[in-house]
Amino acid sequence: MWIFEYRELIKILTISDLKVKYQSSVLGFAWSLLNPLLMMLVLYLVFSNVFKANQDNFALYLLIGIVSWRFLAIGSSASMNAVVCKPSLVTKIYIPRQVLVMSVVLSSLISSILEFLVLVPLLIILGAGISPYILLFPFIHLIYFLIVYGLSLILAALYVYYRDLNQIWDVLIQIGFFLSPIVYPLSTVPPQYLDYYLLNPVTALIQMYREVLLYHQLPGLRNLALSLAVGLLLLAAGSAIFKRLERRFAEEI
Repeated sequence: MWIFEYRELIKILTISDLKVKYQSSVLGFAWSLLNPLLMMLVLYLVFSNVFKANQDNFALYLLIGIVSWRFLAIGSSASMNAVVCKPSLVTKIYIPRQVLVMSVVLSSLISSILEFLVLVPLLIILGAGISPYILLFPFIHLIYFLIVYGLSLILAALYVYYRDLNQIWDVLIQIGFFLSPIVYPLSTVPPQYLDYYLLNPVTALIQMYREVLLYHQLPGLRNLALSLAVGLLLLAAGSAIFKRLERRFAEEI
């Protein structure tokens, strides 16, 4: 399988992507921590009077939602350029082009894991504490990785042909932020729209993150099974679409 055959190249590209991401910044990786914290503060000040009464630990509730969403938003947006921004690796040598997308998503995965790790002391400091259910976090994050990687394969392949896609995706990401239970509890969604709302796979993932990190509960098996099914389906669809479209990558770049 190409992942094992090209694992060293994936490692090199992933490390390179992480270095490029932070090398020109004065604060470096600290911005990855400050960004969700500052966003949490703004959203907390705006929405606390509306939702705080219905939601305990509202600050942590917000922060878990924001950090969860960032993996999808940053990972998919960055991966869109994975093929286009490395033309020499596409036109001059042969490698499985999925390597380019994989390395970018892995870079975002590492950043996301580090952001979640910062949450652990905050859970203790702000009184929520931690429980053994936190051990389920890696499994949930692996499912999320499948979803982000599968989606990124589709976006990276389409972006080679349609360069306006990044503008469209930016708008969809902003819409998706407010269509996910990040700043408001799921209980505020009108019952007549709830079934449609739950079709968003990120909704179930955010809920599972909160269950293991904030509520100290076992995630619902139905949500786990459905999220895993969506992840595998997106991975299969993304791989098929990418493989079909990559035939003309060299010509289009």
